[in-house]
Formats: sequence, structure tokens, C-alpha cells
Amino acid sequence: MDPIASLLMLLMGIIAGLFGALLGIGGGVIIIPCLVMFFGFGIKEAIAVSIVSVVATSIAGASRYVDQRMTNVRLGMFLETATTAGAVSGALLTIKVSSSLLYLMVGLLLIYLSISQISTRGSEEEKLRKDLFIGKEDELARKLSLSNSYPDIAEGKEVKYTVVRTKSGLIASYLAGMISAMLGVGGGIIKVPIMNQLMNVPMKAAVATSKFMIGVTASTGALLYLAHGLIDEEAVAPVAIGVMIGATVGTSVMNKMRTSSIKLAFGLLLLYFAYNMIIRGV
Repeated sequence: MDPIASLLMLLMGIIAGLFGALLGIGGGVIIIPCLVMFFGFGIKEAIAVSIVSVVATSIAGASRYVDQRMTNVRLGMFLETATTAGAVSGALLTIKVSSSLLYLMVGLLLIYLSISQISTRGSEEEKLRKDLFIGKEDELARKLSLSNSYPDIAEGKEVKYTVVRTKSGLIASYLAGMISAMLGVGGGIIKVPIMNQLMNVPMKAAVATSKFMIGVTASTGALLYLAHGLIDEEAVAPVAIGVMIGATVGTSVMNKMRTSSIKLAFGLLLLYFAYNMIIRGV
């Protein structure tokens, strides 16, 4: 591979890893459009490279969040049982689905994520100030001790929260795993909203728990892509190294930041990529 192309892929990986660590995603929503738009990859090959890089993101970010007590390990392990099953289904489906449909699916997913990021950017801090994450947990969450707390440096306090709608979250996690494998993302783009908006987990705890989960989800899909010869080894190396660098930086600063400005910038970036993906699919 051309050295300049490798360097650009490294820089792309750093950016993807940084945003991935800050927002609890694998970085695939940046890696896939960039590989397609700027490096001439086919959509299936881009997805395969992305899914391997997502594993690197999880390796770089998950352990640090666990050390910071931000990760809800019990919740992550519980939801991952469904997510892994979904990842197997999704990877098998992708091999049979046309490239045009995959372009459209990626584009529509990015639009949804963009709207979600922008529309919820101001509500998180208000809920933290008013302790609105403390409520009545459901029976399954109580039996499994899924509710938790974490130290929020930006807020200057220990944030407690109760987990709700546990069964719905489990079903949604299966779909997240399927989407992860089909679209080459870590599933965090779906897992974070599931935990944050459906299950009442604060954004930072959802981000940290998502990072803990996505390595398992992505590994399942990556093995199937490798078996079908879709992974470009020359592209994986610089992208994965860049992702690990960006994720390491992101995890070191995330707990000190407020999420509103990051979510706005990221939402606008996703809109741009969504437009390009949909144009290629129609």
C-alpha cells in the first residue's frame, strides 16, 4: 500500500478512535464512509476492516473505564448475551445482502444517530443535576443487581442510577448485535441509546459499558468476515493502530468533559457521511 495512504488511514483511525471513546461507539460510523469515499473500498470490504478496528477500540478503552469505576460490568455481561447472538445472525446476513442495500442501511442509520445526538445534547446535564436517574428499578434489574453508580468528575459527585425496562433492553441488544455485524460497527451506536434512553443509564456510564461490550460483539463478526476472505490486512494495520491511539486519548479525557458540544459536532458529521452513503446506494 502507498505510504501516504497508510498515513491517512492512520489519521482517520485516530479520529475514529477518539470519537469512539468519547461517545461509546466503535468508530465504524467514521471508518466505513471514509474508506468508501476517500480510499475506494467496496462497502463490504470497508465493513470488514471496520469491524476488526472496532476490536482495537474496545481493547484500548474498556480497561481504563473499568479502572475509573464507570463501567457497569454486570449490565454489560447481561446485555452481551443477546448482542453476541445478534452479531452471528448479522454477519451471516451481510454476505447475502447486496451492496446497494448496505449503502442505504448505513446512510439511514447515520441519519437516525445524527438526530439522536443533536436532539438529546442538552438534557443529560439537567438530569444529572436533579438526580433524575434515580427511580424505581424493575424486578429483573433488582434480582440481577444491575443498578449502579459512578464518580463523575465534571459534575463533582457520585452519580447513582437505577436500571429500568430490562427485558426490552435485552431484546434491543439482540438487534444491536445484528446491526453491528451487518454494518461493520461495534454496536455502540445502538447500545448507548438503548442504555441511556431506554434503560435510564447516564450517558457516561452507558459509554463506558458500551466500550466494555463492543469488543466481544465485534470479534464475533470479525471471525466470520475473516473466514470469507473479506478483510484487507494492509488496511487493517494502520486503521487499527490509529484507532487504539485515539481511543487511549479519548478515555483519558471523557470523564472530565460535558457531552453537549461533542454530541452536536458529532451529529453534524454523521449527517455529512449519511448523505454520501445514501447517494451511493440509490
